[in-house]
Amino acid sequence: MPDLRSLFNPRGIIVSGVSNHPGKFGFVTLHNILSCGFQGPVFALGREAGEVLNVPVLASIDDVPDGAADFLFICTPPALNEDLLRRAAAKGVTAAFCAAGGYREAGPDGAEAEARLVALCADLGIALAGPNGQGVVSTPANMCAQIVAPYAPPGRIAIASQSGNFVSSFLNMANHTGVGVSRAVAAGNASVLGIADYLEYFSDDDETAVSLVYLESVDDGRELFERIRPLSERKPIVVVKGGASAAGARAAASHTGALATDDAVFDGMCRQAGLIRARDVEEAFEAAATFATQPLPKGDRVVVVTTVGGWGVAAVDAIADTRLTTAALPDDLFAAINDKLPPRWSKNNPIDMAGGETRDTVPEILELVAGHDEVDAVVLLGLGIQSRTAAMLRSGGFFPDHGLERIVAFHERQDTRYAEAAAEISASTGTPVVAATELANTDPNNPAPATLRAMGRLCHASAGRAVRSLHHLASYAAWRRHRGL
Repeated sequence: MPDLRSLFNPRGIIVSGVSNHPGKFGFVTLHNILSCGFQGPVFALGREAGEVLNVPVLASIDDVPDGAADFLFICTPPALNEDLLRRAAAKGVTAAFCAAGGYREAGPDGAEAEARLVALCADLGIALAGPNGQGVVSTPANMCAQIVAPYAPPGRIAIASQSGNFVSSFLNMANHTGVGVSRAVAAGNASVLGIADYLEYFSDDDETAVSLVYLESVDDGRELFERIRPLSERKPIVVVKGGASAAGARAAASHTGALATDDAVFDGMCRQAGLIRARDVEEAFEAAATFATQPLPKGDRVVVVTTVGGWGVAAVDAIADTRLTTAALPDDLFAAINDKLPPRWSKNNPIDMAGGETRDTVPEILELVAGHDEVDAVVLLGLGIQSRTAAMLRSGGFFPDHGLERIVAFHERQDTRYAEAAAEISASTGTPVVAATELANTDPNNPAPATLRAMGRLCHASAGRAVRSLHHLASYAAWRRHRGL
């Protein structure tokens, strides 16, 4: 297993191929490293003397002080890179990311150049990521060494992808939801470091709670299975796979240069290895975000809590398509809830408050439900309704007169309290409480989703999506119990 510490936590970075053209990879990479707050020394190599982004451009890596940098980011063409790596190793570089293309994906000559690159890095003791890759992100190191945007808020999700596009997608989702990322890497051609190598690093990484993987091809399914299965026992691994259909497999082959594995076999491997397989990229990120922010449930019994009825029905329908069960309300829980709600409440699961909540009702009901021994998870629906009323009052032409200012502040304050309660009660009881409202997408500045986002917790955009994430959480928890973990 190569040592990847210099890849994700370098003490200094060298960027090759830097020019003053803001459209070139070297410029963009240097800009991203400097702009995102990396604290170590950064060195720029290029053909043109002078400065780029206030960093002196060095003509040769020989001008870098010995031991000042242990990570090399390569934006120069293949013809220059073998000599560059030899000189970099002499300076103390132990990890490199090669963003340059023109290797295996370019044909036989490129494949020969890539083979030489692999052999050279083995001789030099350099952990090589790529080539033909997008870059690497490490928020604990404030490092965005990528040829493109975006960066992401710090968090507990680590990403490894065979497609740089999906690294960007996941980072965009992290920015949108507020559920942040620890590490992210695009494997590129994966000539030395593959997905399993990154997952091994993430499994021992204190900054990471869950790994998120995008795969298109598997060269050696047995090796991948044997390496990943023990890693799943340490931390959850969420996988989304391109090329599941026959047409998708052909597209994946043209993209990665390798045939996608048989999907039924891959699906069986995921079940045996404890991998959480998501149907698409959105589901994969939301599952990972749920693992990163929620405790594991002790079982499959779910109670739905909602301020009004229709959303609860949709949640129960969604639960029917999963391993989860809609729990019957125990007698003592029923009695406690009945004392706090008006007679018109649903008297069943889902707990439909029928608009009868008062100032403290939602937090009190949540605490009763999540704290009960016969409830394993809670789905909370209806967040943000009061704040939408407040928004209507603000914009209706009568605000702030007619007593509107006070009621608007109350509505917005209540939704903030409900969101905070969902997070706090989940943490205090050890019971997952997943929240959902379409306002997470349609009005993300609404106090309810905005509060959850500020707390680094996911607000799902629908009951179905919340239930699906909870299903993945429960499936992994059941797999661990089955293995006696």
